[in-house]
Amino acid sequence: MRIPDIAPGGKVLALGHYQPSHVVTNDDLAKTMDTNDEWIQSRVGIKERRVAPDGESVEDMATIAGGKALAASGLSPDDVDLVIVATCTLETQIPNASAVVAHRLGITSPGAFDVNAACAGFCYALGTADAAVRAGTARNVLVIGAEKLSQWVDWTDRSTAVIFADGAGAAVVGRAETPGIGPVVWGSAGDKSEAIFIKDRHDSLHQEGQTVFRWATTALAPVALEACARAGVDPSELAAFVPHQANLRIIEAIARKLGADKAVIGRDIVNAGNTSAASIPLALSRMLERGEVQSGGLALVLGFGAGLTYAGQVIEIP
Repeated sequence: MRIPDIAPGGKVLALGHYQPSHVVTNDDLAKTMDTNDEWIQSRVGIKERRVAPDGESVEDMATIAGGKALAASGLSPDDVDLVIVATCTLETQIPNASAVVAHRLGITSPGAFDVNAACAGFCYALGTADAAVRAGTARNVLVIGAEKLSQWVDWTDRSTAVIFADGAGAAVVGRAETPGIGPVVWGSAGDKSEAIFIKDRHDSLHQEGQTVFRWATTALAPVALEACARAGVDPSELAAFVPHQANLRIIEAIARKLGADKAVIGRDIVNAGNTSAASIPLALSRMLERGEVQSGGLALVLGFGAGLTYAGQVIEIP
């Protein structure tokens, strides 16, 4: 038996993102349901969100974001041998999104599978990609979070319609002499699985907002601190904290407990809404594009959502 060449570590080489062009403001929603801008901003912190048209699919958005990340990495499609798409909003379960996206990007015969850990999906996929690179089973991995939540939301239900949105974010993970992705800290709270659910293929998304809020604001700060500890990083060393963009109040509550006083806090939810597995790479890519964070700094990413699942790790910003 021959053991593959094991890499010292993996790192994020590049990021990319995509958002649909159609903007839905709080005032737009107020025309069709009992809500208003002040009510939405005070509860979840969202001003506007992006919604994809009927003809734009999860795979379409994933392909654009993945293509941007691949171009930014300087690699060719032939350099990629594993594609992972994190999503929970495919219209159908077969075929998986990853094989379709790989084919569209000209990536020939890669390993290809989807991950459904809902809003924690990108961090799960990132941890899996890092392990594959370090173990020598992949040279470079394209990791994409992509969601079309608008097709699973009841647009008359203000408890969900005001929150969720569409978009995609992507990262290319490759070998590194010095590890650029810290150990993943992941887990689940299956006893709370009914806090966020879709009953069947004819149903829409349901969420017990208060249950999720209480869990997120009490259970996740220790996970964030453990991710820092396993990476050997003090929170004071973080350049950025980019959690899942679930709710601005949740983001700020976890940030206070983390004590990362010098870190730029990802608040992409204000203008992008909650895009589930897409939210972390989408937010970090946009922060980098706007110059809010610099390449080489350390960022803590933390995903959490339906399941209930959670995962987080410290990464070097590409």
